[in-house]
Amino acid sequence: MTTLNLTGIHHLTAVSADIRENKRFYTQDLGMRLVKRSVNQDDVSAYHLFYADAVGTPGTDLTFFDWPVGRERRGNHTVTRTALRVRNEASLTYWHERLGALNVQHGQIVERDGRATLDFEDHEGQRLALIVDGGTGDAPAPWEASPVPTEHQIRGLGPITMTVPNLRNTDLVLQRVMNLRPVRQYPDPESPAHTVHVYEMGNGGPHAELHVAVRPDLSPAQPGAGGVHHVAFRTPNEDEYHAWTEHFRHFGLQTSGEVDRYYFRSLYFREPNGILYEIATDGPGFGVDEDMTTLGEKVILPPRFEARREQIVAGLKPID
Repeated sequence: MTTLNLTGIHHLTAVSADIRENKRFYTQDLGMRLVKRSVNQDDVSAYHLFYADAVGTPGTDLTFFDWPVGRERRGNHTVTRTALRVRNEASLTYWHERLGALNVQHGQIVERDGRATLDFEDHEGQRLALIVDGGTGDAPAPWEASPVPTEHQIRGLGPITMTVPNLRNTDLVLQRVMNLRPVRQYPDPESPAHTVHVYEMGNGGPHAELHVAVRPDLSPAQPGAGGVHHVAFRTPNEDEYHAWTEHFRHFGLQTSGEVDRYYFRSLYFREPNGILYEIATDGPGFGVDEDMTTLGEKVILPPRFEARREQIVAGLKPID
């Protein structure tokens, strides 16, 4: 049997309790395009917003569920920082100045894991970072209407950092089941006495890395706004997607079973420390049900929800 290989980070989904300000921040302050204005397919009372490059290229999507919940209590057993890629250090300097001018909470530019990095947070405490990728990874499609100049726009998702109390079983799943490769380690910036372990997938690079911080000193996180719901990994096509389903079955791992999200196909499971993973196909993409020139301008529902459109839309709050 051919070895299955994930090719990178597909998207990351987080939680917001202030979706109107969330939309403003990610489209105006960060200059990302809202490429899909839809609903959580498992809870249609809530928005599901997708921010990405101009066309929603896989690997550029940062998405949010709109849930009226309290703030996340930070800890382990969860994703703890999401990196976004920019091309070079000139872009990082631009962002340092821009975030300061916009009164966005941010740190200083530092070198971490061999890359220039700028940590910052959104208005709900979502932990983010900008990192220099040197032009590696898939080329994103610039958004001409972005308030950020093309050369400084966010190029997509970078390394995702998750925090666990114990590495052993997570490492077994990452290496033996998901075929990720351990490549290096570095001190945890939050607690230098502890270690972050770097795993890569596909051809490697900052768009295809998962960083695992081991922090037995922390209590489990309490989910909430400003926290992360799940991280999704890329598989290129439906043949490999179906093969992953059989692959997990072979290992006796419980999954969601195959789920058609209309814009991509999904398969969910929890790694041993309880963090929710998804494997998602690159296609068919966000252009299957609306014109690419007007992505994100109106609420779009997958076909199975269209009969309930009036009821669903009436339950959503205004965000423009």
